[in-house]
Amino acid sequence: MSGAAAAAPGRFPWLFAVLGLFAFVTLLALGTWQVQRLQWKEGLLATIEARRTAAPLPLAEIEALHRSIGDVDYMPATVTGIFRHGGERHFLATWKGQSGFFVYTPLELEDGRFVFINRGFVPYGLKDPSKRPSGQVEGEVTVNGLARNPLQAKPSSLVPDNDPARNVFYWKDRDAMARSANLRAGAEVVQVFIDAGDTPNPGGYPVGGVTLIDLPNSHLQYAVTWYGLAAALVAVMGVAWWRSRKRANPPFSH
Repeated sequence: MSGAAAAAPGRFPWLFAVLGLFAFVTLLALGTWQVQRLQWKEGLLATIEARRTAAPLPLAEIEALHRSIGDVDYMPATVTGIFRHGGERHFLATWKGQSGFFVYTPLELEDGRFVFINRGFVPYGLKDPSKRPSGQVEGEVTVNGLARNPLQAKPSSLVPDNDPARNVFYWKDRDAMARSANLRAGAEVVQVFIDAGDTPNPGGYPVGGVTLIDLPNSHLQYAVTWYGLAAALVAVMGVAWWRSRKRANPPFSH
């Protein structure tokens, strides 16, 4: 075989080395990115923990904070009003392994505005509120829960479009929920949502306290994986270089 077809014995394959260096840099970059994500996630979890354990704020203060900083997620809130059960909207969800809906009900405030309250989970068979009449509380109520930011757009193209005609929502489109809730003409709806706490409702449904707080945090494992692969690649490259040097300089023999 000619020299053009195969490298000379003992010559280190430099193309392999260049490709290995590129892979090494890529693995280091991925590991570093995961470390940065870890720091971000830990900061987010610390913020959530500090917020959710704080004293509840009146809705007016939650609204003021949302206007000023644009983020009130997981801030404890308290609000008083009257549920308008005829306008409840149903958000497709699972809770503790069971499929069903989160029930978003407009709460009419003293000033005539409305705020959507996520009252909690009901299974498929209880989507129709007539099947859970005890939970349709009447009169003035005070709701304690966690404020949630509104969504400006559908979070992903993979998420189905909402179906207001069937009262099935796949993402929290506040405006579409308000338009389909049979509120009076010109009614103003508060920007933020409120997830009700876990105080039991009469009859047991909806099941409150459904806010997801335990966010996954696997970035450390990912970082260790990428850095470990980078270290393994260095070891492989080192062995290949050592063998090529050994072939190029064989020990003296008689």
